[in-house]
Amino acid sequence: MTYACVSWDVPAVQALPEPDKAEARPVPAATQEPDDDELLRRIGESDEGAFRMLVERHVDRAFALALRILDNRADADDVVQDSLLKVWTHRARWECGRAKFSTWLYRVVTNRCIDLRRRPRNEDVDAVGEVADGQPDAVTAMHRSEVSELLDAAMNRLPDQQRIAIILSYHESMSNAEIADVMDTTVSAVESLLKRARQQLRKLLRRSENDIRQALTED
Repeated sequence: MTYACVSWDVPAVQALPEPDKAEARPVPAATQEPDDDELLRRIGESDEGAFRMLVERHVDRAFALALRILDNRADADDVVQDSLLKVWTHRARWECGRAKFSTWLYRVVTNRCIDLRRRPRNEDVDAVGEVADGQPDAVTAMHRSEVSELLDAAMNRLPDQQRIAIILSYHESMSNAEIADVMDTTVSAVESLLKRARQQLRKLLRRSENDIRQALTED
């Protein structure tokens, strides 16, 4: 039997990729999203893409916070837009590493919300519905509301600083130290605000409960 003789050219063989070395090639690392400081650095260089990424990262939580404080979607949306726009208009002034961006944003949002709550509101007369005869009074309305509505009503009666502290603590799950940073105060002051807010909420909710019980016993 005759076998075909294959002549391997040595240089050609050496030019072929060695399997072991080919398999050992490093796999490109997964692209990581830049952190806030990196995005702010790029924003300082007028990078609109970095600004959009920063907005997308923080806009939902900022809006949720503003909505809880103001209880008005349109006002909350305005506050968040103004706060985030401030990042772009003052982009050259941001100092990376000086403050955590989310803390700064929450501080701006809460301060703007407080300013808006203290501002006199002029209601549109056409938007206010007529009071119908036999409309339920406040006690009956509370009787028909859910527990969450009672809590919201009680929250709305808290002083602004106490209300902000409660929202940041229970809804945003912030530590007292983080709340102190956002509110630009001390941890002990935050503890005092939370304590007084809880006491006031218990008092208001207890009063509401008594009113409901009284309404149920009336003919």
